[in-house]
Amino acid sequence: MSSEFQPHTLADILQYQAQCRPDAIAIQCEGRELTYRELDVQSNQLGRAILTSGLAKTARVAYLGKESEHYYTLLFACAKSDTVLVPVNWRLSAPEVAHILNDAGAGLLFVESEYADMGRQVQAQRPAMRMVALDSPQGRGAGLLEWMQGQAPQALRSTATRDDAIVQLYTSGTTGLPKGVVLAHRSFFAIQDGLLTAGLDWLDWRDDDVSLIAIPGFHVAGLWWAVQGLRAGVKNIAMRSFQSQEAVRLIHAEGVSTSLVVPAMMYMMLAEPVPGQQAFASLRKLAYGGSPISESLLRQSMAVFDCEFVQLYGLTESGNAAVCLPPKDHLPGSPVLRAAGRALPGVSIQVRDPQGRPLPSGEVGEICLRTPAAMCAYWGQAEVTRDTLHDGWLRTGDAGHLDENGYLFVSDRVKDLIIVAGENIYPAEVENALCKHPGVREAAVVGEPDERWGEAVHAYVVLGSPAPTPRQLMVFLRQHLADFKIPTRYDVVDAIPRNPSGKILRRVLRAQAASAAST
Repeated sequence: MSSEFQPHTLADILQYQAQCRPDAIAIQCEGRELTYRELDVQSNQLGRAILTSGLAKTARVAYLGKESEHYYTLLFACAKSDTVLVPVNWRLSAPEVAHILNDAGAGLLFVESEYADMGRQVQAQRPAMRMVALDSPQGRGAGLLEWMQGQAPQALRSTATRDDAIVQLYTSGTTGLPKGVVLAHRSFFAIQDGLLTAGLDWLDWRDDDVSLIAIPGFHVAGLWWAVQGLRAGVKNIAMRSFQSQEAVRLIHAEGVSTSLVVPAMMYMMLAEPVPGQQAFASLRKLAYGGSPISESLLRQSMAVFDCEFVQLYGLTESGNAAVCLPPKDHLPGSPVLRAAGRALPGVSIQVRDPQGRPLPSGEVGEICLRTPAAMCAYWGQAEVTRDTLHDGWLRTGDAGHLDENGYLFVSDRVKDLIIVAGENIYPAEVENALCKHPGVREAAVVGEPDERWGEAVHAYVVLGSPAPTPRQLMVFLRQHLADFKIPTRYDVVDAIPRNPSGKILRRVLRAQAASAAST
């Protein structure tokens, strides 16, 4: 990738790549392909159609569907029309989707056929929101092409700056309701700019790279990774949704050289029957992060994939990556192999005590980051934003320590976040849903170690009469929560352990869950 190309907005990417490599493949999905020129032209047309529909600049444009080339056409259309993309997790339940669309105030909803019924349910509550069907009987994406038909293909010039919003991603909250994290264009460029300026190859790109987009674009990691590949001008293969067998096939058949995955994806690919000895021969660099990884899984992955590894630590609020464990530290027996890594160029790390004072190396406290990629704000939540962003520092809610060489070790999560296969789950959200059941008096939820998924959701419940069975609770929860948030294990207890002020003693329950998981 040319170090001379440093875009200011996402719109700059296609303007540059359409001139430099117009006929190169930008996005491939299920065999369909868009060149950089086609992606540029179609996003111009779609951007004009969005503005013609009556939406003002900075309006929220939502997408409910799986990965496709059309998702990225919409991303760049929003960049060119100065509107803000709101990707919605298609795995969520109807009430969760409704909350996001209502909270964002979405004026347009682009929806795939699989989720059209859910879209219509929300539209009935929001008659001002226009719904556009992405698909038609003529094929996937045909409805979108029809909707923007007749729009001029010429360049649509954005007036946005690096600090203007481009996406609003929803992350679970401690109160149980997802919060909209507003990210600016700079969130997708600042880290790579810093690496290029520093001359570091921790996350480098080569002209002949083929990138696999394995993490969905409603996650900051998936969207961030896709933008890095498009900025580099390489071929990007988007998976509709991650399937380990298909991922292994694509790596082998398409010569995939680089990807960003969560540990659960590594686990599943390693479990697949390998099609020949050279199934992963094309891989040169694999980035991973998003959830805890066991040392045994990492060692097995290093042996089988036989490529360079890069660990990334960050969160939606940090604009994705802030800390990196580079390839040179991925050596069997390395004392820093269990570290999250060191600060990426332009990023600073502090570990602070409860009063906000920096702690010396070796002492555990809350991890705080100063990063040029940090979020603008939580949408419509000024007080929570002020609590999270203070004097240029981002409070992560994670606990950890720095060693004397500046390596960050993450030891716990202050906010009790559970991460299942890269999906963030807050206990309060699940507990609130459990307590809606008439047979549940109290509930507490914690994460327990899981070799395959990183963590699993473990529920402790105090039951009334008649007492529901675990299966009945699972069926009930499907009406309120996405499947990945539903506990896989239920323990019936007489009382939930609490401290004198009434707060749940999650450390006690986590210890019990970890002990049970190890037996």
